[in-house]
Amino acid sequence: MKTIPYGRQTIDEEDIQAVVDVLRSDRLTQGPAVEAFEEALAAYCGARYAVACASGTAALHLAYQAAGLGPGDLVMTSPNTFAATGNAALFLGAKPLFADIDPATSNLSPSEIEKTISALQAERGHLKAIVPVHYAGTPCDMESIAKIAERHRLLVIEDGCHALGASYADKKIGGLSDMTVFSFHPVKTITTGEGGAIVTNREDYYQRLKRLRSHGIERTDFLEPSHGAWYHEIQELGYNYRMTDLQAALGRSQLKKVDRFVARRREIAALYHTAFNGNPYFDLPVEAAGSVSSYHLYPIRLKDSFKTQKKEIFRRLREQGLGIQVHYLPVYWHPVYRKMGYRKGLCPAAENFYQREISLPIFPAMTQQEVTYVIETVDRVFRDRA
Repeated sequence: MKTIPYGRQTIDEEDIQAVVDVLRSDRLTQGPAVEAFEEALAAYCGARYAVACASGTAALHLAYQAAGLGPGDLVMTSPNTFAATGNAALFLGAKPLFADIDPATSNLSPSEIEKTISALQAERGHLKAIVPVHYAGTPCDMESIAKIAERHRLLVIEDGCHALGASYADKKIGGLSDMTVFSFHPVKTITTGEGGAIVTNREDYYQRLKRLRSHGIERTDFLEPSHGAWYHEIQELGYNYRMTDLQAALGRSQLKKVDRFVARRREIAALYHTAFNGNPYFDLPVEAAGSVSSYHLYPIRLKDSFKTQKKEIFRRLREQGLGIQVHYLPVYWHPVYRKMGYRKGLCPAAENFYQREISLPIFPAMTQQEVTYVIETVDRVFRDRA
């Protein structure tokens, strides 16, 4: 039986030819394809600048460092995310601070942000940034978060790894905050194989991001007298987080199709909505007013009577060829966080969501036959467990 995965890339002949063209060129890396992809991505997001890099995790790391995060700093984010959102703060000696989610949207709750900030002020913590995560491709309440950030003088760095192509208040995710981070892993909206990017409207961040991406090398603004045309300086420690021209060519080709990919994801989500509406087994994902989800995931939430059966339901769906997944174990439940003193019970809504959540297959290349099979299989497995 062929498994229908929860997510998968969509590659066509145009994408293949774009990569072949780079393979036949003189530059496989540090060439013109990267800059062309960055310009196209920035334009799509409505931002001034984009910096492509090796992965979404690398993008988070670079964004946090460009923002000046370091030892003693706190970064507030959601526990309902892949662990890299918090890990990248730890790379720099900063510490993730988790606020709970809105049970309706599964995104970071503005009221919980305020509550967490109030508790922190009493403890004299040094909070520097809020990192909202657009879970499953559904935008957070960015208007409320921006107001909180302004009131408390905090940076906003959006984790948009699920949300390329999504919109908030009629604007594409990517041009709203100090920085926004994207991932181009094969299950995401578009792919470069592995890869990521940061978009921003701030030139100071843009220049530092470019340096940090490539070993901290500076080629124009020197601290010492130049020795000649070859001269360059490493003025701060950076990384080899560069994206290759092969990846960038694929990304630029994929970007031409991003709206079509999102439209197809939304079509599949609508079919699921219609088929599962009013079912007694699980609740459906919610798209907040004023936002347009990219539906990176289609997360269902088991109702109370099925919550304790999650492990068995998961097993049976997998046996029937559905490559379902769970997104996510609360970040601070991971052993590496528990060793640092984080404890269960910190964010009850996120923990409750984890105990109920299952992600159904959704990706642009799904056929109507596959969508129908998912619907019929899910219905059958839940009816058998009722």
